[in-house]
Amino acid sequence: MEQSLGLLLLFLTALGLSMDAFAVSVTNGLCLKGSRGRHGLYTAGAFGLFQGMMPVLGFLLGQGFSQPAKQLDHWMALLLLGGIGGKMVKEGIAELRNPQVSHPRVFRWGTLLLQAVATSIDALAVGIGFAMLEVEILPAALAIGAVTFWCCLAGFFIGRQFGGLLKERAEIFGGVILILTGIKIWLEHTVG
Repeated sequence: MEQSLGLLLLFLTALGLSMDAFAVSVTNGLCLKGSRGRHGLYTAGAFGLFQGMMPVLGFLLGQGFSQPAKQLDHWMALLLLGGIGGKMVKEGIAELRNPQVSHPRVFRWGTLLLQAVATSIDALAVGIGFAMLEVEILPAALAIGAVTFWCCLAGFFIGRQFGGLLKERAEIFGGVILILTGIKIWLEHTVG
């Protein structure tokens, strides 16, 4: 028999799941050169979509309980976010040392999709838990996706505002945020 989560508990779960995506959205707003409002919508849409889809996938896996996926998810997030962040830090430092070697970070769908997958892995694990608790997955997934969308949209525009203040250091700062987000996800799964 399926049960629904209380609205407050569902909102808090969605908010908690959206925080990694929020941090990456701030980074995208900080670092994307010439970003426009549509880039914020693309970012929020991608993160919201993946945060909403992953609990459903986790729910389906959880019905047959897939332990191997749970053992690798945090490593995948660490490698994806760490790799993207490390590249950003390297390019930012090169640009500081030699301003003529500019690597303007432009919007790329591939990078956005990697970020969306990496930050939504926790939602996959939550979906597995929802399967065990027999939670109604579709309303829960829609709520998680919607909360993530709005948090990420706000995060992108917050980052865009502060990007002008940080100027050439924005890419380094953003890369460090991505690396720390990957480490946080990894630590949550290995230590906690």
